[in-house]
Amino acid sequence: MFILITFLILVVTALVLLVLRITVPGFRYHWLFAVGGTLLAWISVFLWLTRLPVSYQLPSWQPDTVFSQSPTFIADNISWAFAVSLLTLCLAILLTAAVRPRFPTPVNWLGTLVLTSLGVLAVVAGNPLTLVMIWAAIDLVELVVQLWFVEDPKLSERVVISFASRVTGIMILLWADMVGAAGGGTADFRAATPQAGLFLLIAAGLRVGVLPLHLPYTGESSLRRGFGTGLRMVSAASSLILLARIPAGSIHSPFTPYLLMLVSFAGVYGSWMWLRAPDELTARPFWLIGMGSLVVAAALRSSPVGAAAWSCALILAGSALFLFSDQNKWLTRALYAGAFGISGLPFSLTATGWVSGGTGFWLSFPFLLLSHAMLIAGYLRHSQRTITRGVNESQQIWARNVYPLGIMLLLILTVLLGLFGWAGALQLGNLFASLLACLLAVGLLWLTPRARVLNPVRAHWVQPASESWLDWAYQGLWNLYHQMGRMSNAFIGLLEGESGIMWTLLFLVLFMTIFMKRTP
Repeated sequence: MFILITFLILVVTALVLLVLRITVPGFRYHWLFAVGGTLLAWISVFLWLTRLPVSYQLPSWQPDTVFSQSPTFIADNISWAFAVSLLTLCLAILLTAAVRPRFPTPVNWLGTLVLTSLGVLAVVAGNPLTLVMIWAAIDLVELVVQLWFVEDPKLSERVVISFASRVTGIMILLWADMVGAAGGGTADFRAATPQAGLFLLIAAGLRVGVLPLHLPYTGESSLRRGFGTGLRMVSAASSLILLARIPAGSIHSPFTPYLLMLVSFAGVYGSWMWLRAPDELTARPFWLIGMGSLVVAAALRSSPVGAAAWSCALILAGSALFLFSDQNKWLTRALYAGAFGISGLPFSLTATGWVSGGTGFWLSFPFLLLSHAMLIAGYLRHSQRTITRGVNESQQIWARNVYPLGIMLLLILTVLLGLFGWAGALQLGNLFASLLACLLAVGLLWLTPRARVLNPVRAHWVQPASESWLDWAYQGLWNLYHQMGRMSNAFIGLLEGESGIMWTLLFLVLFMTIFMKRTP
């Protein structure tokens, strides 16, 4: 029941905020109430450690011939690591909101609480049916929010394309469930069949949001740093948990080496753009691509614990950087803890990231190692860049004192998860790979002021000076889609026009002629 208690605390807090917003417009303590409810939920998730592993299944749905499974929730040490990461992120968003412009913004906090509650349910989902329903709810919330804030028609098209790719991921997960059932598997991620494992991985890969690469948000920084960060991280966590759920021996396939190569190339591209981006918010989509590629690669190497480690580092270390907006020399130094968390060094959060449960990935190893090094170098560069962050002197003293606490919670948890609480704690990992990646990262930082190619540039979709090959590819596919739509509309208009009856009779005669010729 601990699982549902944490979820209910978040939901009740969100509902009370909504009621107060509607019935008491002059209420001045929305922020305190939101922080109090989130803190209570954050404390409750640590109580899970006293009962792990624990499962909870809702009553069977009827009829049994249609619903062969019912929603099931499973809390183990991996799902606990995801859940505590999401709740810490939610608490950090609310604490750092005190220094954001236009404070207070109860609507943003309400959305953050709702998204976090759905994310907690997603990371404890025990079977495909449960995860599909939660994915659908998160997708609908994300679609409504993005369409609400986006005014540019071109960006609206990207929102719809992103939603379509996520729906495709849902369909593939349902297909994996049917394939597993046909192979005699049970309706449980822990017992996925080898036939279904590859489909589970593809479903999660689509859900990460690699295509399209950038999801539109408004340019207002308080939304991008606060609610925008929560939206991206919750969506990513609800997808990446599937990679950590895939059993180690269920992805053996002749296609695995080729998939590893494709993932490593995507990782190099995302990490390269992350390293050269002008600021951390512009680079946030590339952070998801680069770190997401390491998560997928760990799953392909039969290392679910490694996939969980990279995922938690993506959430915690990335969010600490994206929420850091108020210049503070102590916080700037503290962000080195985030770099340590993604380093893969012994006793770090990602120490298991390079541990492999399979063989045959030596060909993709150099590309993944380079991707890891560029992620570390880019993180250090963005965390120590202060020229893009301004100090807001107009904030009250209590807000400026509360704000660092939110960042520190994320960084402290990044360090603590490397030491206790779950299967990836207190691990030495692959010392050779982690040290080599760190040395490469130091070399990249040393070359930065000496090599022009490493200087920050604007992302390829943010007012580029010249279009890249990726822009041409996306534009070509989108133009092809529009041309097919015009042809379809023209054909439908032709049949529905005044000459529609004539064309119908013509096709009827044509079909009769074809059938008559085939008649002996």
